[in-house]
Amino acid sequence: MRYEKAQNILPNSIIEQIQKYIDGGYIYIPRKDENKKAWGENTDTKKQLGTRDNEIFYKYSSGISVKILAEQYFLTESSIRRIIRNKRKYG
Repeated sequence: MRYEKAQNILPNSIIEQIQKYIDGGYIYIPRKDENKKAWGENTDTKKQLGTRDNEIFYKYSSGISVKILAEQYFLTESSIRRIIRNKRKYG
């Protein structure tokens, strides 16, 4: 998200109305619901984490301990257990 100068994009009449409520401060204008994107939609982070989680579950199923997996993936043991639990539950 980047800042835009109001005077560059809004008519003076709207700026004057906004100034009645917040004069010289910052205001966040949220996206319309139909323009919102899900987490990870702009990057492939979600895909990469899914691949990592599949690897963790496969290795765990092959007999590698939670402790070793936590060390290999630089995660806490509770995070590894959560990933395993979610993979069992949702696949």
